[in-house]
Amino acid sequence: MFVFAGLGNPGKQYERTRHNIGFECVDYISLLYRIPFTKIKFKALIGEGFIQGEKVMLVKPQTYMNNSGESLREIVEYYRLELSRLVVIYDDIDLDLGTIRIRPRGSAGTHNGMRSILYHLMTEEFPRIRVGIGKPEPPQDLVSFVLGKLNNEEQRIMNETIKKVALSVQEIIESGIDMAMSKFNGK
Repeated sequence: MFVFAGLGNPGKQYERTRHNIGFECVDYISLLYRIPFTKIKFKALIGEGFIQGEKVMLVKPQTYMNNSGESLREIVEYYRLELSRLVVIYDDIDLDLGTIRIRPRGSAGTHNGMRSILYHLMTEEFPRIRVGIGKPEPPQDLVSFVLGKLNNEEQRIMNETIKKVALSVQEIIESGIDMAMSKFNGK
């Protein structure tokens, strides 16, 4: 089984914000592959189904971004999940808007949700899909930027990026992380 976890914050006030791109990606994957979110379990909204014949779980932690690791630790422990089958999808201010960066492992960088996951799993050894949201223009501060909504042009770019993320998920399942990296890393 693969687990694809999108990071974000629960609640209407956070919908369509830069920091919720992970949620938007798994929402799109849910629609594309007809895997509805039907349960609340492990402090998360959960959808279970199949992509290319492989069992998958889509996860949207409901712990708020900075505590995302609590939910994912429970899932990993309960299913005794190999960490190579946990793929975390999240926003990244260090990448240009619309850029995708898939990696088999890595640090948390400046992302508090990933810091929580690394803390709770006690490792950096799991794949991730980083989705570039760009950096704030001064004088805008980081918090208001990541919790802000995209303008129309940014949303158009992000909609295309989210579709590519969904295709990269299928590629990870079918051909592995290395092939997905070579096909999808970049704009």
